Amino acid sequence: MSTENALLTILIEKINNDTLVLPTLPAVALKVRKAADDPDINLNAMADVIGQDPSLSARMIKISNSAYLGRSVKVTSTTQAVTRIGLRQIKNIATALAMEQLFVSKNDVVKAYMEKIWTDTVEIVASSMAVLQIHAKATKNRTLNLDSIMLAALVANIGALPVLTEADRHSDVFGNPTFLDVAITKLSGKIGESIMQVWGFEPEFILVAKSWRDPSVQTDAISYLDLVRLGAVLCGKYDSRKDVLFANALEKKIVPSLSHLLSDEFDEYRANAKQIFG
Repeated sequence: MSTENALLTILIEKINNDTLVLPTLPAVALKVRKAADDPDINLNAMADVIGQDPSLSARMIKISNSAYLGRSVKVTSTTQAVTRIGLRQIKNIATALAMEQLFVSKNDVVKAYMEKIWTDTVEIVASSMAVLQIHAKATKNRTLNLDSIMLAALVANIGALPVLTEADRHSDVFGNPTFLDVAITKLSGKIGESIMQVWGFEPEFILVAKSWRDPSVQTDAISYLDLVRLGAVLCGKYDSRKDVLFANALEKKIVPSLSHLLSDEFDEYRANAKQIFG
């Protein structure tokens, strides 16, 4: 049995037995999510929770001042940032900003892979956010939120992390990138679903992590799943399914025409979103 097949067999066995080591949500994201779910939380108390993590505080201030929120007056404190962003959105945004902490490894080869996956994920995030902004502007549909699509697109590739961690024990596998890509494509949906469930995420996020690579899974209404797939296609991640997904976008009236997705406005939205993670 080749190393590749051995690794696949090990991964599948661990998935089936629930013994695969899943990543844990960064502590600060856990704290923010718990605080956000407290009906008595106020903006100052939330600012205190975020203030315990200097890196997250800095990024929150950065996002408050970004073109993404489109404000001209600069904020300089965590409290101002929290006030500007608002309690409803803070849970998803803080979680999204903390995600980068998961894509790290002490092993140089694994680290290089994780960095590539993170870079790819940020591309999908930026495109998905731009798709939502174009969709909301063109259709006046406000049922989907920018903070939720940011987080949904960020968790799309989360299932790849345990695959890489396991592969770390079989270092020769990294000599075959094609195999690793196959393992990630085959297994990361199932693993991603498990991670999202363990983290206690809402169903729309679980659905994206589990099924965004599988176009046979569809939702009746326009969903974050649709937007993440469209975002992925628009940054060249899903080329073989391009025509099907574009047809679906028109049929579901995500955009009135494909030209909306090739506009300068789309490029500007995407650039603004990328700055958040730059």
